[in-house]
Amino acid sequence: DGRASSVPVQQLIEQISNMNKSKMIDHVGGVEEGAYEIYNCVEKIIKQDILGCEMTDLEGKDLGNKEDSTAPEEEVFGDVLWDAHDEQEQMEAFQQASNSTCELGFEKYFERLNDLVAAPAPIPPLLVSGGPGSGKSLLLSKWIQLQQKHSPNTLILYHFVGRPMSTSSESALIIKRLTLKLMQHSWLVSPLTFDPAKLLEEFPHWLEKLSARHQGSIIIIIDSIDQIQQAEKHMKWLIDPLPVNVRVIVSVNVETCPQAWRLWPTLHLDPLNSKDVKSLISAECNSANVKLTKEQEKKLEKHCRSATTCNALYVTLLGKTIACVGNTGNIDEILQQCCQCQDTVSLYRLVLRSIQESLQSDKEKGLLREILCIIGVSHNGVSESELMELYPELTSAVLASLLHSLHKMCLLTYGCGLLKFQHLQAWEMVKLEYMEAGEKVISAYRQKLVEYFTMQLSQDRVTWRSADELPWLFQQQGDKQKLHKCLLNLFVSQNLYKRGHFAELLSYWQLVGKDKSSMAAEYFDSLKEYEKSSEGEESMICLADLYETLGRFLKDLGLLSQAVAPLQRSLEIRETALDPDHPRVAQSLHQLAGVYVQWKKFGNAEQLYKQALEISENAYGAEHPRVARELDALATLYQKQNKYEQAEQLRKKSFKIRQKAARQKGSLCGFALLRQRALQLEELTLGKDTPDNARTLNELGVLYYLQNNLETAELFLKRSLEMRERVLGSDHPDCAQSLNNLAALYNEKKHYDKAEELYEKALDIRRRALAPDHPSLAYTVKHLAVLYKKMGKLDKAVPLYELAVEIRQKSFGPKHPSVATALVNLAVLYCQMKKQIEALPLYERALKIYEDSFGHMHPRVGETLKNLAVLSYERGDFEKAAELYKRAMEIKEAETLLIGGKATSRHSSSGDTFSLKSALSPNAFLEHGQR
Repeated sequence: DGRASSVPVQQLIEQISNMNKSKMIDHVGGVEEGAYEIYNCVEKIIKQDILGCEMTDLEGKDLGNKEDSTAPEEEVFGDVLWDAHDEQEQMEAFQQASNSTCELGFEKYFERLNDLVAAPAPIPPLLVSGGPGSGKSLLLSKWIQLQQKHSPNTLILYHFVGRPMSTSSESALIIKRLTLKLMQHSWLVSPLTFDPAKLLEEFPHWLEKLSARHQGSIIIIIDSIDQIQQAEKHMKWLIDPLPVNVRVIVSVNVETCPQAWRLWPTLHLDPLNSKDVKSLISAECNSANVKLTKEQEKKLEKHCRSATTCNALYVTLLGKTIACVGNTGNIDEILQQCCQCQDTVSLYRLVLRSIQESLQSDKEKGLLREILCIIGVSHNGVSESELMELYPELTSAVLASLLHSLHKMCLLTYGCGLLKFQHLQAWEMVKLEYMEAGEKVISAYRQKLVEYFTMQLSQDRVTWRSADELPWLFQQQGDKQKLHKCLLNLFVSQNLYKRGHFAELLSYWQLVGKDKSSMAAEYFDSLKEYEKSSEGEESMICLADLYETLGRFLKDLGLLSQAVAPLQRSLEIRETALDPDHPRVAQSLHQLAGVYVQWKKFGNAEQLYKQALEISENAYGAEHPRVARELDALATLYQKQNKYEQAEQLRKKSFKIRQKAARQKGSLCGFALLRQRALQLEELTLGKDTPDNARTLNELGVLYYLQNNLETAELFLKRSLEMRERVLGSDHPDCAQSLNNLAALYNEKKHYDKAEELYEKALDIRRRALAPDHPSLAYTVKHLAVLYKKMGKLDKAVPLYELAVEIRQKSFGPKHPSVATALVNLAVLYCQMKKQIEALPLYERALKIYEDSFGHMHPRVGETLKNLAVLSYERGDFEKAAELYKRAMEIKEAETLLIGGKATSRHSSSGDTFSLKSALSPNAFLEHGQR
């Protein structure tokens, strides 16, 4: 009747009314109607207030929900499959890490982090180290917030690693996520490998390519990197030189930091001082209206002086414990108990025991134990509804009460609707408290989860949860037979694959001892068996989806010839069961075309893409994101065939569609990027001379160069140079950048004399203006040396190649792989000059560096052995030549086996054998706006 039902409700309404960030929904009627009204209100707030998007008629309930429910995951990242759940988990992890209101004297650390960003390149990653619970995640998240506020042009990519062995700690998923975020911010739609080994290997190339497209700095932050499985092996890119505008910050626990990383510049978090300890405890006590006496404050200050009792987590937990009992219990008594806890784990144990004492019955205490243990042994956590199904005796009232206490006292937290431990120390304490028997108890709890999710499968309930947990649980239990059977459940594998968990799926197959081909054959057999029992339109549509997933999976494994058959079958089923003009038919055509592109059968691919485009336009209208996807695919195809004009027309068309879609969907990040790009293009008609306008002209020159429009590129680059000379003076380093880019362009046009003159001018400016080991100086030295070599001026090239070695040694130290590459380049030059004696020690030193850095079976070692074999052959030492060549071939064969029989030359040990345009990065020849 419009009145509050009780005094507490009335008090709650009064409290809410006094808050300035609250929204009250006044509703009288049924519960479902109320829930629906709240949902609509929250959706509106998110879209209008948070994302700032324009509300349109298209976003009415019926249309919006219908579109969202049928749109596949590929909408966001082109053809790359990605799990929105994993992304949401990261956003929540960041929010939780930055939850504390206390800064804990972080200002001094902020300054050090700011210095890292401002320092000239090249610079190795910065290590943020400290003991467990010292506040590393809090520091990084607070600093990220400051950077986002004060440096809007800086792109910050972060990843917070959760518990070891959870999805957030899988290296391939982390690298894929970082690459996709880079691609998203570069507005680039490009094919991305799914093979975990290739993904990790290609990341430096993507980082270089995409950082060149970004106007501003890129900061990559990985929190708790030491919790990643085999971190040192999978994060090798960290030891390579980073692009000029990229900075990397990683945090580690002091005890678990890999030895090789300890040489990096380190920011160590000191224990909290007495002032910070006092403010942290006061904040917790004040929130609960608890006042401490001077005597109690002194006692706490005295206690929090050792390394293990003055870290941020310990002190926070201490404050919460005192605040929790402050109004109802004896503070002195709890203080006495806390002072006996000399580390975070023992304090957590005290917290748990106080929660146990507050429970009314042994049954509730038993349920508390079950909840904590079952969450601990799971892969990624457990949901509330799963707990209720696992323990039918658990009522929602008891569960709500338990979870409130556990959450309040920092034991548990929520991540994407799943309950998990807030800190590793909480899980350590639970193991000590409840699992003294060790693996036997853990195995029993895992078995309970296995039975629960197996029951779901038997009822044909394959959810993302059962796909996430069940194969992992079988893997942990070492039950290969059941794991194998689980993987052959087509819906489990489809679920993992379609959510981008390719590396995980592959690792399970490797555990059961199956190679790629036998895995493909088993899937195909299972599908044919499933097809026999498929009847009716719905099951046939489902079958087509399974065939498509298998085809895409095989394509990603590099088994192109085997991928065609399932994709073809998916297309046939959809054309028959649905309609030849149905959007899902376009999806099949698109995927089949992708295989033909990789196979270099461009004619077949073009025909299929055009069919898909026509169907999409008819089904969705000419301005739908699906149409943009087909246009992008066709543009990429034309680019591969050097049809740049046709490709550019399609890209422009696609760009306009995505711009409109981004505005409608309220994709804040995407829309901001589009506006930035549009502004760049509008500045074609620039007016006054400013350094920024000169930089924009330079960028536009680079863009036209990439489109092979050399005449227009030359105009823009010349205008950029002239403006910079007028505004900054002819000796400014920015002028050297313009000279460098023009020289690269003339080099491409084979106007070598002009290129030589401009490179020499750029080198002269940079030698005077920059440090001897500056990367921009190294850049000009390298390209002028290559030009001299091309022009046959080998004597002029030698001192530059020697200087390149010197610069790299100063930048990275004498044993870095970069130095080895420079040594090989110099050795190749000496061989061309018939100076084999001078070349030999250079090759031998490079070989030693490569072997020490990458191991004896790395492709770079193989390349160098091959060069040494040729040298030995030319010197008449045939026996040694044969021995070296044999070793080189063994490495090549091992590499071929590793990537499924299709070896690709990843890096040449001599960069000089490439033309500028065929280098790994498309922007390798031109410099962008970063200084």
